[in-house]
Amino acid sequence: MNRLSRAGWLDRDRIVAWSGILLAVEVLFLGFVVLWQHGVFGPLGPTTTDFVSFYAAGRLALAGTPALAYDRAAHAAAEIAVTVPGIDYQFFFYPPVYLLWCVPLALLPYLAAFVLFQATTAAAWLLVMRRILREPGWTWCVPVLAYPAVFWTLGLGQNAFLTAALLGGVTLLLDARPGIAGVLLGLLCYKPHLALLAPLALAAGGRWRTIGAAAATVAAVVGLSVALFGLDPWRAWLATLAGSQAVYESGRIDLAGFVTPYGAARVLGAGAGVAQGLQGTASVLTALVVGWVWRRDPGPAERSAALAAGILLSVPLALVYDLLLLTVAIGWLVRAGRATGFLAWEKLAFAFCFMVPLLSRHFGQATHVPLGPLAPAALLALSVVRTARGASPPVRSGRRR
Repeated sequence: MNRLSRAGWLDRDRIVAWSGILLAVEVLFLGFVVLWQHGVFGPLGPTTTDFVSFYAAGRLALAGTPALAYDRAAHAAAEIAVTVPGIDYQFFFYPPVYLLWCVPLALLPYLAAFVLFQATTAAAWLLVMRRILREPGWTWCVPVLAYPAVFWTLGLGQNAFLTAALLGGVTLLLDARPGIAGVLLGLLCYKPHLALLAPLALAAGGRWRTIGAAAATVAAVVGLSVALFGLDPWRAWLATLAGSQAVYESGRIDLAGFVTPYGAARVLGAGAGVAQGLQGTASVLTALVVGWVWRRDPGPAERSAALAAGILLSVPLALVYDLLLLTVAIGWLVRAGRATGFLAWEKLAFAFCFMVPLLSRHFGQATHVPLGPLAPAALLALSVVRTARGASPPVRSGRRR
């Protein structure tokens, strides 16, 4: 059991080799799906990606009607105008600050905008991951790119690369450049539910300068959105937001795709009310655990992993592509393990977390057993164990704060 728990066989060469095989399979599969969707292997019904929702919202804003991004009929018509009739409608529940990202993309043709958005945000995420891992050469890219949430993000046209790049940048710059870290955190306000835990963690760690910079950034981008688009989109968004819960509870979005405690409860058969209660309990407990880690301030690896993992446990809505945030947690813990030694079972926990995005949705559909929340829970537990075993909290200096 001791040999198994140490997983000495799970070394760098094997990780790169096995990840390379998985990456090749994923690339071939993604290419097959793209060709199939374009009729190469026979007819397929009209399909699209989530990106069409962003692009259509940008087109409506460019036309001088940004509030119509929250009008389902107008937004659906805009989606069809840039794709084909008969596609499934892709909702737009983002706050109007996200239009600041969507409008520049809508200046380009649809396919060019899709490629540019995914390529630039993926490059930013890879740059952040390289800084976190501090790995020489290029082979570190193989397991990072093979992480299955990468292909959910690409296949669905989602913005998880951008979210992970911003959160990872916050963790990298927090000590040396707390103001810039706050700016990056403030830019996450286009997905406000994924940023709510961060101020609590920062407050527990006494990072007031970062909190102030984040608040100022949010105020600036909100003000910019009002200046460019007016108040009508904000009124429309608030009205749409009030009805978004019914959409997520209706089954319109596959419950097996959720990676949160709420989603786990629903997959196990709980009703919406019970699932919300369980999620509330999980959110409070997660906030307390993450706050404890940040209060102890063990170092960037433990607190960064706790925050990245805790985010997915503290919110009811996070889907399989949002597991890309866990690359930030895994990257920091791998870096810590190389520096101080890996804990018992830690490598195997990483291997499990690595495979969860590949298995969780289809496994949940087939067995009604949710795997998604187990990955962030495992990484949060590892950060807690590392924190508890660490030295006394370091003396806080004014310069760091």
